[in-house]
Amino acid sequence: MKHLVLASLFAGAMALPAMADYTIIAPANPGGGWDQTARTMQTVLQEEGISKSVQVQNVPGAGGTIGLAQFASQNKGNPDALIVGGYVMVGAILTNNSPVSLKDVTPIARLTGEYEAIVVPAASEIQDMAGLVEKLKADPGAVSWAGGSAGGTDHIAVGLIAKAAGVDPTRINYIAYSGGGEALAAILGNQVTAGISSLGEFEAQIQAGTLRLLAVSAPERLEGVDAPTLQEAGLDVTLENWRMVAAAPGLSDEQKAKVTADVEKMAKSENWQKQLADKGWMDTFLAGPEFDAQLAKDTEATAAILKDIGLVK
Repeated sequence: MKHLVLASLFAGAMALPAMADYTIIAPANPGGGWDQTARTMQTVLQEEGISKSVQVQNVPGAGGTIGLAQFASQNKGNPDALIVGGYVMVGAILTNNSPVSLKDVTPIARLTGEYEAIVVPAASEIQDMAGLVEKLKADPGAVSWAGGSAGGTDHIAVGLIAKAAGVDPTRINYIAYSGGGEALAAILGNQVTAGISSLGEFEAQIQAGTLRLLAVSAPERLEGVDAPTLQEAGLDVTLENWRMVAAAPGLSDEQKAKVTADVEKMAKSENWQKQLADKGWMDTFLAGPEFDAQLAKDTEATAAILKDIGLVK
């Protein structure tokens, strides 16, 4: 009888799907949005018991395309490997003419969305968006902007702001940084005129009073955020930065379904929802064929914008 019970327990254990030990690539330096997303996933996947062990590795450079190329070449058929990406990566692939694109991995889901924030150091003479636009119109090259990778959401937003202000977007003086921490240091160190990034990356410094928030790229005012939209400031610009997770190339349908189920369980958990609320991230979860279709649409629209602002021929 004892042997039968043990055999039954053993068979039951064998029937349970094995928990994956995920490794998540954050294709940027520590401190930025992708790194924060990967480490938030790490926390929730482990705390929810979806994965018993989750490692995060940073592979920075070229708007995530270096990490993407490394991920795609080293993980074919590996169901335990994930990479974080997003709108910034879509733009960087086009701007850098990257030989590896999101078609070379297995997109799983869009996870979060955030609006862009335009800030200046607290000591800056610029008090509002009108003051920044006035300087931009007077001499576009004299206004330096610190943001993320070339061709990414931040760069696109500056190009759209210039265009909306009647300034040639090809004349903007945009300085690209690989991680949010580096851009923040440049802004706080008064090395640039203004900074642009997702609102969450500046929130602590805005609250502390070391940065002045001039405007956000949302279509309407954000609850709890004391700043106008770019549209209120007279600039017809709205832009949302979204983040996603992808799996390795060459997965079977069953492997892809397992990863998708794990990610969906994470995204629907109370733990994840609390993390989103704490960080000011919007829940934009989208998976399956709907996400594939949205990704194709966003890629096409981004290519058009990048051509318009002179970053892609």
